[in-house]
Amino acid sequence: MTRLDPQVKDRLRHTAEGLVPVVVQQQGSGEVLMLAWVDDEALARTIDTGRATYWSRSRREYWVKGETSGHEQHVKEIRLDCDGDTLLFVVDQVGAACHTGDRTCFDADLVHRVDG
Repeated sequence: MTRLDPQVKDRLRHTAEGLVPVVVQQQGSGEVLMLAWVDDEALARTIDTGRATYWSRSRREYWVKGETSGHEQHVKEIRLDCDGDTLLFVVDQVGAACHTGDRTCFDADLVHRVDG
């Protein structure tokens, strides 16, 4: 079991389930790729390995992005928002970020756009 630095842990505001949402962004372009979840262990593993490791809420297990698909995320920066309740992983994405095979999870359905 990997331990998260207590100074980092103390700054995080977890959900009741012990999770923190992670917005994942492509390094350089700023493209938003996906949203995922981490607990302290997943975050510590990510910091230790440089590979994005998340907690799957549906499977109830850890997963390293790209471990089976080859679509890896190499984490370049981890940032905490001003409230401590959301993380930002700035990554170098190899291949698709979305489980559907799309580059990003946010390119399928436009809900609303304001023109002008």
